Amino acid sequence: MKSVLMLMFVALSVQNVYADAATATATQAGSAFGGLMPLLIIFIFFYLFLIRPQQKQRKEHEKMLNDLKKDDKIITSGGLYATVVSVNADIVEAKISDSTRVKIVKSTIVKVVNKEEVITPEIIKK
Repeated sequence: MKSVLMLMFVALSVQNVYADAATATATQAGSAFGGLMPLLIIFIFFYLFLIRPQQKQRKEHEKMLNDLKKDDKIITSGGLYATVVSVNADIVEAKISDSTRVKIVKSTIVKVVNKEEVITPEIIKK
């Protein structure tokens, strides 16, 4: 009788050990995925709200620079308003006034001004 009780005790103990091991493995697998979840969410956030819009803006800027042609009115990053005279690979020759021509690096051109846009500074009223 004692041996039967001992065998039953051992059998139940072994089942509990295997059950605990199976539960622990499932918990570890779940916690590993749960640990990666915040990192995945942060990566998706950065991609959607920072990386993707910046890539789109860069492509639009490159397209604008590639579409430059003679007589386009431009604004540089330094705030210079000029009219394009000629376009080379990386350099644009621009006219600031009738007698003044400058060479400008293409990457410093911020905007091409439409003919309909009026180029006047804003007046701040207090």
